[in-house]
Amino acid sequence: MAGKPTSLPSFFTICTLQRSLLALAAITLLSFTFFSLKSLRSPIRYGSDLSADTLKSKVVSEVGVNDDFSDIYHYPEVFLLNYAEMEKNFKVFIYPDGDPNTYYQTPRKLTGKYSSEGYFFQNIRESRFRTEDPDSAHLFFIPISCHKMRGKGTSYENMTIIVQNYVESLISKYPYWNRTLGADHFFVTCHDVGVRATEGVPLLVKNSIRVVCSPSYDVAFIPHKDVALPQVLQPFALPRGGNDIENRTTLGFWAGHRNSKIRVILARVWENDTELDIMNNRINRATGHLIYQKKFYRTKFCICPGGSQVNSARIADSIHYGCVPVILSNYYDLPFNEILDWQKFAVIVKEQDVYQLKQILKAITDAEFIALHNNLVKVQKHFQWNTPPIKYDAFHMVMYELWLRHHVIKY
Repeated sequence: MAGKPTSLPSFFTICTLQRSLLALAAITLLSFTFFSLKSLRSPIRYGSDLSADTLKSKVVSEVGVNDDFSDIYHYPEVFLLNYAEMEKNFKVFIYPDGDPNTYYQTPRKLTGKYSSEGYFFQNIRESRFRTEDPDSAHLFFIPISCHKMRGKGTSYENMTIIVQNYVESLISKYPYWNRTLGADHFFVTCHDVGVRATEGVPLLVKNSIRVVCSPSYDVAFIPHKDVALPQVLQPFALPRGGNDIENRTTLGFWAGHRNSKIRVILARVWENDTELDIMNNRINRATGHLIYQKKFYRTKFCICPGGSQVNSARIADSIHYGCVPVILSNYYDLPFNEILDWQKFAVIVKEQDVYQLKQILKAITDAEFIALHNNLVKVQKHFQWNTPPIKYDAFHMVMYELWLRHHVIKY
Protein backbone atom coordinates (compact mmCIF):
# COMPACT_ATOMS: atom_id res chain seq x y z
CA MET A 1 0.00 0.00 0.00
CA ALA A 2 2.85 2.34 0.76
CA GLY A 3 4.05 2.24 -2.85
CA LYS A 4 0.75 3.30 -4.46
CA PRO A 5 0.69 7.01 -3.51
CA THR A 6 4.17 7.54 -4.90
CA SER A 7 3.15 6.15 -8.35
CA LEU A 8 0.26 8.59 -8.85
CA PRO A 9 2.37 11.74 -9.34
CA SER A 10 4.51 9.93 -11.89
CA PHE A 11 1.40 8.88 -13.80
CA PHE A 12 -0.06 12.41 -13.85
CA THR A 13 3.34 13.86 -14.72
CA ILE A 14 3.57 11.58 -17.76
CA CYS A 15 0.02 12.50 -18.88
CA THR A 16 0.75 16.21 -18.46
CA LEU A 17 3.96 15.84 -20.45
CA GLN A 18 2.13 13.99 -23.22
CA ARG A 19 -0.55 16.69 -23.42
CA SER A 20 2.13 19.39 -23.59
CA LEU A 21 3.95 17.60 -26.38
CA LEU A 22 0.71 17.15 -28.32
CA ALA A 23 -0.14 20.82 -27.89
CA LEU A 24 3.34 21.82 -29.05
CA ALA A 25 3.05 19.55 -32.08
CA ALA A 26 -0.36 21.04 -32.95
CA ILE A 27 0.98 24.60 -32.66
CA THR A 28 3.99 23.71 -34.82
CA LEU A 29 1.74 22.11 -37.47
CA LEU A 30 -0.60 25.10 -37.54
CA SER A 31 2.32 27.51 -37.84
CA PHE A 32 3.88 25.52 -40.65
CA THR A 33 0.54 25.39 -42.50
CA PHE A 34 0.01 29.13 -42.08
CA PHE A 35 3.42 30.10 -43.43
CA SER A 36 3.19 27.54 -46.23
CA LEU A 37 -0.13 28.97 -47.39
CA LYS A 38 1.26 32.48 -47.08
CA SER A 39 4.23 31.56 -49.26
CA LEU A 40 1.93 30.05 -51.87
CA ARG A 41 0.01 33.30 -52.13
CA SER A 42 3.20 35.29 -52.68
CA PRO A 43 5.84 34.59 -55.36
CA ILE A 44 8.99 33.04 -53.96
CA ARG A 45 11.87 35.50 -53.76
CA TYR A 46 14.66 32.90 -53.88
CA GLY A 47 16.57 34.70 -51.16
CA SER A 48 16.47 38.06 -52.92
CA ASP A 49 16.37 41.09 -50.67
CA LEU A 50 14.99 43.24 -53.49
CA SER A 51 11.78 45.08 -52.70
CA ALA A 52 8.63 44.54 -54.78
CA ASP A 53 9.02 48.00 -56.32
CA THR A 54 12.64 47.31 -57.28
CA LEU A 55 11.67 43.99 -58.83
CA LYS A 56 8.84 45.66 -60.72
CA SER A 57 11.18 48.28 -62.16
CA LYS A 58 13.61 45.54 -63.20
CA VAL A 59 10.80 43.67 -64.94
CA VAL A 60 9.78 46.86 -66.75
CA SER A 61 13.32 47.52 -67.96
CA GLU A 62 14.43 43.94 -68.61
CA VAL A 63 11.32 42.24 -69.99
CA GLY A 64 10.01 45.31 -71.78
CA VAL A 65 6.61 45.55 -70.10
CA ASN A 66 5.72 49.21 -69.86
CA ASP A 67 2.43 49.17 -67.97
CA ASP A 68 0.95 46.51 -65.69
CA PHE A 69 3.90 44.16 -65.42
CA SER A 70 1.75 41.27 -64.18
CA ASP A 71 -0.52 41.14 -67.23
CA ILE A 72 0.99 38.24 -69.15
CA TYR A 73 3.21 36.36 -66.66
CA HIS A 74 1.96 34.17 -63.82
CA TYR A 75 4.80 35.29 -61.52
CA PRO A 76 6.84 38.02 -63.24
CA GLU A 77 9.30 38.51 -60.37
CA VAL A 78 10.08 34.78 -60.19
CA PHE A 79 10.39 34.63 -63.98
CA LEU A 80 12.87 37.50 -64.03
CA LEU A 81 15.04 36.12 -61.22
CA ASN A 82 15.03 32.57 -62.56
CA TYR A 83 15.74 33.79 -66.09
CA ALA A 84 18.77 35.74 -64.88
CA GLU A 85 20.02 32.67 -63.00
CA MET A 86 19.49 30.53 -66.11
CA GLU A 87 21.51 32.91 -68.29
CA LYS A 88 24.33 32.88 -65.78
CA ASN A 89 24.54 29.19 -64.89
CA PHE A 90 22.69 26.85 -67.27
CA LYS A 91 24.91 24.38 -69.13
CA VAL A 92 23.91 21.82 -71.77
CA PHE A 93 26.13 19.13 -73.25
CA ILE A 94 25.44 18.13 -76.86
CA TYR A 95 26.46 14.58 -77.70
CA PRO A 96 28.98 14.85 -80.59
CA ASP A 97 28.12 11.46 -82.11
CA GLY A 98 26.50 10.90 -85.49
CA ASP A 99 27.22 11.95 -89.07
CA PRO A 100 25.90 15.54 -89.64
CA ASN A 101 25.22 14.63 -93.28
CA THR A 102 22.54 12.14 -92.23
CA TYR A 103 20.18 12.80 -89.30
CA TYR A 104 22.40 14.19 -86.60
CA GLN A 105 23.72 17.47 -85.24
CA THR A 106 22.44 19.85 -87.94
CA PRO A 107 18.87 20.82 -88.90
CA ARG A 108 17.27 20.08 -92.24
CA LYS A 109 16.23 23.72 -92.79
CA LEU A 110 15.02 26.84 -91.02
CA THR A 111 11.84 27.33 -93.04
CA GLY A 112 8.39 25.79 -93.07
CA LYS A 113 6.02 24.58 -90.37
CA TYR A 114 8.72 22.46 -88.71
CA SER A 115 11.27 25.26 -88.59
CA SER A 116 11.14 25.37 -84.77
CA GLU A 117 13.14 22.13 -84.66
CA GLY A 118 15.71 23.54 -87.08
CA TYR A 119 16.07 26.80 -85.19
CA PHE A 120 16.58 25.01 -81.90
CA PHE A 121 19.35 22.81 -83.34
CA GLN A 122 21.14 25.87 -84.69
CA ASN A 123 20.45 28.16 -81.72
CA ILE A 124 21.77 25.75 -79.09
CA ARG A 125 25.15 25.75 -80.81
CA GLU A 126 25.29 29.54 -80.96
CA SER A 127 24.21 30.05 -77.36
CA ARG A 128 26.07 30.55 -74.12
CA PHE A 129 24.39 27.44 -72.71
CA ARG A 130 26.49 24.93 -74.63
CA THR A 131 29.38 23.34 -72.74
CA GLU A 132 32.10 20.99 -73.94
CA ASP A 133 32.47 19.60 -70.42
CA PRO A 134 29.78 16.97 -69.76
CA ASP A 135 30.66 16.84 -66.06
CA SER A 136 29.54 20.47 -65.66
CA ALA A 137 26.30 20.01 -67.63
CA HIS A 138 22.85 20.24 -66.09
CA LEU A 139 21.19 18.54 -69.09
CA PHE A 140 22.23 16.46 -72.10
CA PHE A 141 20.86 17.09 -75.61
CA ILE A 142 20.26 14.10 -77.89
CA PRO A 143 20.78 15.79 -81.32
CA ILE A 144 18.85 13.57 -83.73
CA SER A 145 16.52 15.29 -86.23
CA CYS A 146 13.28 13.52 -87.15
CA HIS A 147 12.49 16.31 -89.62
CA LYS A 148 15.71 15.50 -91.44
CA MET A 149 14.79 11.80 -91.49
CA ARG A 150 11.44 12.53 -93.10
CA GLY A 151 13.16 14.78 -95.61
CA LYS A 152 15.22 11.77 -96.70
CA GLY A 153 12.10 9.61 -97.03
CA THR A 154 12.58 7.54 -93.87
CA SER A 155 9.48 5.60 -92.87
CA TYR A 156 7.98 5.91 -89.39
CA GLU A 157 9.01 2.34 -88.53
CA ASN A 158 12.62 3.00 -89.55
CA MET A 159 12.65 6.31 -87.66
CA THR A 160 11.81 4.46 -84.46
CA ILE A 161 14.65 1.99 -85.05
CA ILE A 162 17.15 4.76 -85.90
CA VAL A 163 16.31 6.71 -82.72
CA GLN A 164 16.50 3.53 -80.64
CA ASN A 165 19.90 2.52 -82.04
CA TYR A 166 21.31 6.02 -81.60
CA VAL A 167 20.20 6.39 -77.98
CA GLU A 168 21.41 2.90 -77.11
CA SER A 169 24.82 3.75 -78.61
CA LEU A 170 25.03 6.84 -76.39
CA ILE A 171 24.05 4.79 -73.34
CA SER A 172 26.78 2.22 -74.00
CA LYS A 173 29.48 4.79 -74.85
CA TYR A 174 28.92 7.39 -72.10
CA PRO A 175 28.22 7.06 -68.35
CA TYR A 176 25.72 9.92 -68.10
CA TRP A 177 22.41 8.29 -69.02
CA ASN A 178 22.61 5.62 -66.33
CA ARG A 179 23.01 8.16 -63.50
CA THR A 180 19.34 9.14 -63.86
CA LEU A 181 18.01 6.58 -66.38
CA GLY A 182 17.83 9.45 -68.85
CA ALA A 183 15.96 11.98 -66.69
CA ASP A 184 18.58 14.67 -67.39
CA HIS A 185 18.43 14.11 -71.17
CA PHE A 186 16.18 15.80 -73.69
CA PHE A 187 15.07 15.29 -77.27
CA VAL A 188 13.62 17.93 -79.63
CA THR A 189 11.21 17.33 -82.51
CA CYS A 190 8.52 19.37 -84.23
CA HIS A 191 7.56 16.72 -86.77
CA ASP A 192 4.21 15.01 -86.28
CA VAL A 193 5.60 11.46 -86.38
CA GLY A 194 8.80 12.56 -84.65
CA VAL A 195 7.03 12.33 -81.30
CA ARG A 196 6.22 8.68 -81.90
CA ALA A 197 9.77 7.97 -83.07
CA THR A 198 10.84 7.76 -79.42
CA GLU A 199 8.64 4.73 -78.75
CA GLY A 200 11.54 2.32 -79.25
CA VAL A 201 13.19 3.72 -76.10
CA PRO A 202 10.61 3.44 -73.28
CA LEU A 203 12.80 5.33 -70.80
CA LEU A 204 13.12 8.20 -73.28
CA VAL A 205 9.33 8.49 -73.23
CA LYS A 206 8.92 7.91 -69.51
CA ASN A 207 11.95 9.68 -68.01
CA SER A 208 13.59 12.03 -70.49
CA ILE A 209 12.27 15.46 -71.44
CA ARG A 210 10.62 15.44 -74.85
CA VAL A 211 10.45 18.94 -76.34
CA VAL A 212 7.72 18.48 -78.92
CA CYS A 213 5.25 20.40 -81.09
CA SER A 214 2.54 17.76 -80.59
CA PRO A 215 1.77 17.80 -76.87
CA SER A 216 -1.33 15.60 -77.01
CA TYR A 217 -1.84 12.84 -74.52
CA ASP A 218 -2.38 10.13 -77.14
CA VAL A 219 1.37 10.27 -77.84
CA ALA A 220 2.25 9.88 -74.15
CA PHE A 221 3.00 13.58 -73.61
CA ILE A 222 3.59 14.05 -69.88
CA PRO A 223 2.82 17.62 -68.76
CA HIS A 224 5.37 19.22 -66.42
CA LYS A 225 8.04 16.75 -67.58
CA ASP A 226 7.84 17.27 -71.32
CA VAL A 227 7.93 20.71 -72.96
CA ALA A 228 5.48 22.09 -75.53
CA LEU A 229 7.58 23.48 -78.38
CA PRO A 230 5.79 26.32 -80.22
CA GLN A 231 5.19 25.48 -83.87
CA VAL A 232 6.22 28.62 -85.73
CA LEU A 233 6.13 28.88 -89.51
CA GLN A 234 9.04 31.15 -90.34
CA PRO A 235 9.94 33.33 -92.07
CA PHE A 236 6.71 35.27 -91.65
CA ALA A 237 5.41 36.62 -94.95
CA LEU A 238 4.47 40.02 -93.51
CA PRO A 239 5.59 42.21 -90.57
CA ARG A 240 4.15 41.98 -87.07
CA GLY A 241 0.64 43.25 -86.48
CA GLY A 242 -0.52 45.05 -83.38
CA ASN A 243 -1.77 48.37 -82.07
CA ASP A 244 -4.13 48.39 -85.06
CA ILE A 245 -7.51 47.67 -83.49
CA GLU A 246 -9.35 50.12 -85.72
CA ASN A 247 -8.51 47.97 -88.78
CA ARG A 248 -9.95 44.78 -87.28
CA THR A 249 -13.53 44.76 -88.52
CA THR A 250 -14.05 41.00 -89.04
CA LEU A 251 -15.20 39.10 -85.94
CA GLY A 252 -13.47 35.78 -86.61
CA PHE A 253 -11.47 33.97 -89.32
CA TRP A 254 -10.37 30.45 -90.21
CA ALA A 255 -9.33 28.76 -93.44
CA GLY A 256 -7.69 25.38 -93.80
CA HIS A 257 -7.99 21.70 -94.63
CA ARG A 258 -10.75 19.70 -92.96
CA ASN A 259 -8.34 17.09 -91.60
CA SER A 260 -9.92 16.64 -88.17
CA LYS A 261 -13.39 16.20 -86.74
CA ILE A 262 -13.46 19.63 -85.11
CA ARG A 263 -12.46 21.34 -88.38
CA VAL A 264 -15.23 19.54 -90.25
CA ILE A 265 -17.80 20.72 -87.68
CA LEU A 266 -16.39 24.27 -87.66
CA ALA A 267 -16.70 24.55 -91.44
CA ARG A 268 -20.13 22.93 -91.61
CA VAL A 269 -21.66 25.12 -88.88
CA TRP A 270 -20.15 28.51 -89.73
CA GLU A 271 -19.01 28.62 -93.37
CA ASN A 272 -22.06 30.64 -94.48
CA ASP A 273 -22.08 33.06 -91.56
CA THR A 274 -21.94 36.78 -92.34
CA GLU A 275 -19.79 37.77 -89.33
CA LEU A 276 -17.43 34.81 -89.10
CA ASP A 277 -15.15 34.39 -92.11
CA ILE A 278 -14.91 30.58 -92.14
CA MET A 279 -13.59 28.82 -95.24
CA ASN A 280 -13.64 25.05 -95.56
CA ASN A 281 -10.40 24.87 -97.53
CA ARG A 282 -7.09 26.63 -98.02
CA ILE A 283 -7.22 30.01 -99.73
CA ASN A 284 -6.19 29.54 -103.34
CA ARG A 285 -3.07 31.55 -104.17
CA ALA A 286 -4.68 32.52 -107.46
CA THR A 287 -7.13 34.64 -105.43
CA GLY A 288 -4.38 37.13 -104.68
CA HIS A 289 -0.97 37.61 -103.14
CA LEU A 290 -0.83 36.76 -99.41
CA ILE A 291 -4.62 36.93 -99.02
CA TYR A 292 -4.50 34.44 -96.14
CA GLN A 293 -1.97 36.45 -94.11
CA LYS A 294 -3.70 39.76 -94.84
CA LYS A 295 -6.93 38.42 -93.35
CA PHE A 296 -5.11 38.08 -90.01
CA TYR A 297 -4.54 41.84 -90.04
CA ARG A 298 -8.27 42.59 -90.46
CA THR A 299 -9.67 40.13 -87.92
CA LYS A 300 -10.27 40.37 -84.18
CA PHE A 301 -10.24 36.64 -83.37
CA CYS A 302 -8.45 33.92 -85.36
CA ILE A 303 -9.86 30.43 -84.82
CA CYS A 304 -7.20 27.78 -84.11
CA PRO A 305 -8.71 24.26 -84.22
CA GLY A 306 -6.39 21.26 -84.08
CA GLY A 307 -5.70 19.33 -87.25
CA SER A 308 -4.19 15.86 -87.38
CA GLN A 309 -2.56 16.87 -84.08
CA VAL A 310 -3.71 19.41 -81.49
CA ASN A 311 -0.87 21.76 -82.36
CA SER A 312 -1.01 24.26 -85.19
CA ALA A 313 1.31 26.88 -86.66
CA ARG A 314 -1.83 29.01 -86.93
CA ILE A 315 -1.50 29.93 -83.22
CA ALA A 316 1.92 31.53 -83.72
CA ASP A 317 0.64 33.15 -86.94
CA SER A 318 -2.24 34.70 -85.00
CA ILE A 319 0.11 36.03 -82.35
CA HIS A 320 2.52 37.45 -84.93
CA TYR A 321 -0.17 39.24 -86.91
CA GLY A 322 -1.92 40.61 -83.82
CA CYS A 323 -5.09 38.52 -84.12
CA VAL A 324 -6.29 37.11 -80.79
CA PRO A 325 -6.07 33.29 -81.07
CA VAL A 326 -9.12 31.22 -80.19
CA ILE A 327 -7.79 27.86 -78.98
CA LEU A 328 -10.50 25.34 -79.92
CA SER A 329 -9.36 22.14 -78.23
CA ASN A 330 -10.31 19.81 -75.38
CA TYR A 331 -6.69 19.27 -74.39
CA TYR A 332 -3.56 21.11 -75.35
CA ASP A 333 -0.61 21.87 -73.13
CA LEU A 334 0.06 25.29 -74.64
CA PRO A 335 3.65 26.48 -75.14
CA PHE A 336 5.16 28.28 -72.12
CA ASN A 337 1.99 27.58 -70.16
CA GLU A 338 3.88 27.64 -66.85
CA ILE A 339 5.25 31.11 -67.58
CA LEU A 340 2.57 32.91 -69.59
CA ASP A 341 -1.06 33.38 -68.59
CA TRP A 342 -2.78 32.44 -71.86
CA GLN A 343 -6.14 33.63 -70.57
CA LYS A 344 -4.78 37.19 -70.77
CA PHE A 345 -4.09 37.15 -74.54
CA ALA A 346 -6.13 34.28 -75.98
CA VAL A 347 -9.62 32.79 -75.86
CA ILE A 348 -9.68 29.12 -74.84
CA VAL A 349 -12.82 27.08 -75.49
CA LYS A 350 -13.78 23.41 -75.57
CA GLU A 351 -14.57 21.65 -78.84
CA GLN A 352 -18.23 21.27 -77.88
CA ASP A 353 -18.43 25.08 -77.71
CA VAL A 354 -17.97 25.31 -81.48
CA TYR A 355 -21.75 25.50 -81.85
CA GLN A 356 -21.83 28.65 -79.67
CA LEU A 357 -18.61 30.10 -81.06
CA LYS A 358 -20.15 33.25 -82.50
CA GLN A 359 -22.07 34.02 -79.30
CA ILE A 360 -18.94 33.49 -77.20
CA LEU A 361 -16.90 35.92 -79.29
CA LYS A 362 -19.64 38.54 -79.49
CA ALA A 363 -20.00 38.42 -75.70
CA ILE A 364 -16.42 39.70 -75.33
CA THR A 365 -16.70 43.44 -74.73
CA ASP A 366 -14.64 46.03 -76.58
CA ALA A 367 -12.65 46.74 -73.42
CA GLU A 368 -11.91 43.03 -72.96
CA PHE A 369 -10.83 42.68 -76.58
CA ILE A 370 -8.52 45.71 -76.32
CA ALA A 371 -6.89 44.18 -73.23
CA LEU A 372 -6.41 40.83 -75.00
CA HIS A 373 -4.97 42.53 -78.07
CA ASN A 374 -2.58 44.73 -76.08
CA ASN A 375 -1.33 41.73 -74.11
CA LEU A 376 -0.91 39.78 -77.34
CA VAL A 377 1.53 42.40 -78.59
CA LYS A 378 3.58 41.92 -75.41
CA VAL A 379 4.05 38.16 -75.98
CA GLN A 380 5.00 38.36 -79.67
CA LYS A 381 8.74 38.33 -78.90
CA HIS A 382 8.34 34.97 -77.13
CA PHE A 383 7.04 33.29 -80.32
CA GLN A 384 9.79 34.46 -82.67
CA TRP A 385 12.91 32.44 -83.55
CA ASN A 386 16.10 34.32 -84.35
CA THR A 387 19.61 33.43 -85.46
CA PRO A 388 21.62 34.11 -83.48
CA PRO A 389 19.08 33.86 -80.64
CA ILE A 390 17.88 37.02 -78.88
CA LYS A 391 16.98 37.48 -75.23
CA TYR A 392 13.42 36.35 -74.38
CA ASP A 393 12.79 34.89 -77.85
CA ALA A 394 11.31 31.42 -78.50
CA PHE A 395 14.67 29.71 -78.03
CA HIS A 396 15.30 31.31 -74.65
CA MET A 397 11.77 30.52 -73.50
CA VAL A 398 12.29 26.85 -74.36
CA MET A 399 15.62 26.91 -72.52
CA TYR A 400 13.87 28.47 -69.53
CA GLU A 401 11.35 25.60 -69.52
CA LEU A 402 14.26 23.14 -69.54
CA TRP A 403 15.97 25.11 -66.76
CA LEU A 404 12.86 24.76 -64.58
CA ARG A 405 12.78 21.01 -65.13
CA HIS A 406 16.43 20.35 -64.36
CA HIS A 407 15.84 21.41 -60.74
CA VAL A 408 13.80 18.26 -59.99
CA ILE A 409 16.51 15.88 -61.24
CA LYS A 410 18.70 14.40 -58.50
CA TYR A 411 21.68 12.11 -58.85
